[in-house]
Amino acid sequence: MHLPQREMAPLKSLEREYLIVDSNFQQFCASHGIFSVEDFLIQDLYVLAALAEQHSTSERLKEVLSIIDCQHQPWLNGLELLEDAEQNKHILSSGCERSLVCLKAASTVARVCGVLFLDTGNSFSPKRIARFLISDPASKEGNQKVLQRVLKSIECHSVFDIFTLLDLLHQLKPNLISQTGDRVQLLIVDSISSLITPILGGGGSHGRALMIYAGSLLKKLAHEHNLAVLVTNHMVSGEGGTHKPALGESWKSIPHVRLELSREHGSNMCVVRHPCMASGKAVTFMIP
Repeated sequence: MHLPQREMAPLKSLEREYLIVDSNFQQFCASHGIFSVEDFLIQDLYVLAALAEQHSTSERLKEVLSIIDCQHQPWLNGLELLEDAEQNKHILSSGCERSLVCLKAASTVARVCGVLFLDTGNSFSPKRIARFLISDPASKEGNQKVLQRVLKSIECHSVFDIFTLLDLLHQLKPNLISQTGDRVQLLIVDSISSLITPILGGGGSHGRALMIYAGSLLKKLAHEHNLAVLVTNHMVSGEGGTHKPALGESWKSIPHVRLELSREHGSNMCVVRHPCMASGKAVTFMIP
């Protein structure tokens, strides 16, 4: 079932409650394509501050941006992030297994259609994909042709922050409409939690809003373009030593199906159905 997207309020609606969002600030935002609260939330404040330097009322604009940054600070510096991780979160595993599953999915789907692989941790490996594809070590020529065809069907982009991810997703929509040749039918983000986790600290709502916005963009692309989307998360320790997915309750409702990977006895995959109840079923698989 597809639910209509709820549009965020225009910036002008905040003027009465927040005096700093005056007509001058609204005009500056409009000149850079920022008309709604949603438009503003996905902006990098440092980039806006640099753009404000070129404006006739630069001092006032920078003052407003500074107030917003201080009152709704989503970022942690390196020391604060480390302390927060030590006190509250214990990240489990290196993520190698998640990346292998993504590479296996990419190598399989790329045999018949296009794949877009968004790599957040330098996990993409043509050598690993080659290992997946080699069926007969004696047939080097045949294996090489298959490998070239598959790698040609996989488009990989390095993504190291949430703003780059959002830019790529916005660019992807017109590309999907006008694409020729092997149509992209699988989008992989490995891993989305490495982009979102750093912006969730500090107690502000900015990071959570960006997370929800990224999730809604992925679902919209999947719905409108018949696109399968595979994203990876990581596990953190919860109360009583139990393990739970990172990104919290807000992210839980975004995926249609969630898969939990574990290596307690070999390599087990536990299927967890949307939105929160486990199916109670598990399968065993082997990654070569």
